[in-house]
Amino acid sequence: MLASDDDILARAEEWRRAGRQVAIATVIETWGSAPRPVGSHLVIDHDGNFLGSVSGGCVEGDVVTTAMDVIEDSKARSIEFGVADETAWRVGLSCGGRIKVYVEKVD
Repeated sequence: MLASDDDILARAEEWRRAGRQVAIATVIETWGSAPRPVGSHLVIDHDGNFLGSVSGGCVEGDVVTTAMDVIEDSKARSIEFGVADETAWRVGLSCGGRIKVYVEKVD
């Protein structure tokens, strides 16, 4: 689901104040064809609810799964998807691009 950065960050704060555990995923690098620009956000709570977008398709599913791990162990992760990676086809980046996403827990 697409939303403005202000909406996404406000939702992260709202969820956090409500006692939910929250992670934010941010696109930190792109190369070639990428559906979302650097700085795009996806906020995820401990139940897997999310708002925003870092890519679309199956990439977002993988980012949500990674965010759940980050929420669980509080260890930030940087994940990359690209054409050189065999997972690119599996997650929908067959059009020739690469993205790097940083996922961190909001405390």
